[in-house]
Parts: sequence; structure tokens; C-alpha cells
Amino acid sequence: MSSEKQREIASKGGRAAHQKGTAHRWSSEEARAAGRKGGLISRGGRGRLMSSPSEP
Repeated sequence: MSSEKQREIASKGGRAAHQKGTAHRWSSEEARAAGRKGGLISRGGRGRLMSSPSEP
């Protein structure tokens, strides 16, 4: 399937979710926290999950 066709289908799904009221809108604080969390976890590399320094 072409990337243009995939984008079209995803767009329709997104519009439908917003019309239905089930779509999630990220607040800037939620997005910041998610980015921070992802950045901390991804620093392990090669699929390893690193624990944060505060964890025993």
C-alpha cells in the first residue's frame, strides 16, 4: 500500500475519532512528560531498558 493511501486512511480515522469524542488531545505538560520518559528509557540502547538513578 502506498504511503499516500495509508496517510489518507489514518486521516479518516483521526477525523472520525474526534467527531465521536474518543480522540486524545495531549496537553503541553503531558507531551513534555511523555517525551522525557521516552528519552530516559531509550538511552539504554539495543533494546535494553535502563532503570532511573532513583530506583534501587
